[in-house]
Amino acid sequence: MASTSRTRTGRGRGRGSGSSSLPPPPSTLPLIIEEFFIVVYEDPLVKKELPKKFADYLDGKEPAKVYLRAADCGPRLWTVEVLFDGQGRMYLDKGWEKFAIAHGVDFGCYVHFKYEGDDVLTVKVFDGTMCRKYYYSDDEDTDDESDDDVKPCIHPL
Repeated sequence: MASTSRTRTGRGRGRGSGSSSLPPPPSTLPLIIEEFFIVVYEDPLVKKELPKKFADYLDGKEPAKVYLRAADCGPRLWTVEVLFDGQGRMYLDKGWEKFAIAHGVDFGCYVHFKYEGDDVLTVKVFDGTMCRKYYYSDDEDTDDESDDDVKPCIHPL
């Protein structure tokens, strides 16, 4: 039997002399902070500090307020005033207490935020066991005066 030699050609991914499809190193990636979370270690009803990287991501834009929307729970937006301390730290202030009460934010909760743009943050609340809390409001109004009509949310399918 004659011996045959085979030459491999660059047919697979990442092989051969083609250009690399690897992502750029992390230092060259743009800073995009769309999602973050906070852990509630102290009084859940007082102002909450957001991560400094998120405040930096806003690149000097200091909104007077943001609008919180509970994920999967309708179109309701909760208006929350924002404070900046002059040292780059950003806090959720007036309006946070109503949102926190209505959505069961308590000691040990993890609160996940996703920045949607236009000062809107979609929020998911997880309890101390890392399980998601679900809530909905019967009214589709964005008026903060009717915050008492909040009921447990039916788990989305």
